[in-house]
Amino acid sequence: MSRSPSHLAESAAPEDALAGLPAVPLTIEGAGVLHQMFRLRRPLWRALDPGERDAIAAEAAAALAEMEQNETGQSALFSLFGHKGDLMLVHFRHEFAGLKEAELRLSGLRLFDYLEPAHSFLSVVELGLYESTVKLYRTLAERGLEPHSETWDREVEQTLARQREAMRSRLYPEIPPTRYLCFYPMDRKRGELKNWYRESLAERQRMMHEHGLVGRRYAGAVKQIISGSIGFDDWEWGVDLFADDPLIFKQLIYEMRFDEVSAVYALFGAFYVGLRCPAAQLGGLLEGSLPVVRTE
Repeated sequence: MSRSPSHLAESAAPEDALAGLPAVPLTIEGAGVLHQMFRLRRPLWRALDPGERDAIAAEAAAALAEMEQNETGQSALFSLFGHKGDLMLVHFRHEFAGLKEAELRLSGLRLFDYLEPAHSFLSVVELGLYESTVKLYRTLAERGLEPHSETWDREVEQTLARQREAMRSRLYPEIPPTRYLCFYPMDRKRGELKNWYRESLAERQRMMHEHGLVGRRYAGAVKQIISGSIGFDDWEWGVDLFADDPLIFKQLIYEMRFDEVSAVYALFGAFYVGLRCPAAQLGGLLEGSLPVVRTE
């Protein structure tokens, strides 16, 4: 959603309790994520003999069917709405190199001679730990530990290890079998007048607490996966929203625009909305048939 990495409802922390402590909230990371958007070169595709089109589509469908059930992360295909592209492939892999493996395998298919890259986005599943960070930093400071000292760093890493184990299912999620996906990148403002990164940790925690309350009301209707892209791509986070009703995307994102985090500090990139296309239906999609997705 239009949220930064933390999804947890968190209580505000007094400013003075965090004065002089590190400003960076702790995060834990999991699966690598790659979004690939393509345009179909329709004139070239239509010029092919129907039998050859069928063979090319069948080859690609077989490869995608295997990737949909990959043991080290899944892939999924979506048919994009609008002019931004025709197809979007979403890959989740436990190992970052697995994303390149997926790219290379797909690029070797004959179908990819008829696809033109339109956009891509590289990131890693990320959970922000604002609440845990505040509690841990305060506890370590009360014990008289110096930030970034050997003991401090050891305590932090132990906390992160516990969180990684407890949150493993969220760090390495399965791609939800919903009909629709809404993907968009986002930043936090860091300009002259409004700069998220100059706000104190306590103030950011307060705003994120309020922000997270909105998302929790939609928990049963939409599945959200936040991925961090700082150092990987041109935006700071990627947001994937999965739902069976696309109107949920509009309702959720619109409501979030009114909270302080989004209204004051958020910047959004292009939105991509796609309809799920099971691998077995790729051939029909390329010939103009609407995919049928059963979510029961």
